[in-house]
Amino acid sequence: MVAVLFVCTGNICRSPTAEGLFRHKARAAGLDGQVSIESAGTTAYHEGEPPDPRAAEAARRRGYSLDGQTARPVRRGDFDRFDLLVAMDRGHVNRLRSLAPDDTARARVVLMSTFARRPNTPRDVPDPYYGGGDGFEQVLDMLEDATEGLLDHVRARLDAASS
Repeated sequence: MVAVLFVCTGNICRSPTAEGLFRHKARAAGLDGQVSIESAGTTAYHEGEPPDPRAAEAARRRGYSLDGQTARPVRRGDFDRFDLLVAMDRGHVNRLRSLAPDDTARARVVLMSTFARRPNTPRDVPDPYYGGGDGFEQVLDMLEDATEGLLDHVRARLDAASS
């Protein structure tokens, strides 16, 4: 089992979108039961709220569901529960590393763009919250690419664990 936690600021735009996309791709790849996928925020601003309706609608138009998700903050126990804490931007990386209880936990924090396949991908997935609808489309474009690379990474970890 590989456990992945996607993290953004409020857990209503970027990280739930990444969770929905990655859940869809993992299921399509036949990895149900082998990958645990959740999302959280570096803040509790939106705790208990569903994903932003604009994020959910943009995802739905591309065939992804964000249904059933509710925002929650990162918890100390997440550093033990998850193999990868995937941050949407460098600010989230810094915040997660400051919250991590030790070096082992800090090493589990990675930047989403690390998994991008397209050349010249921006390092940070931009926050679409205050922008227009095209921001949600840009986030989806970036996350579709990076989740493919992440899926390859997870497959390799699963293969290594089974050999």
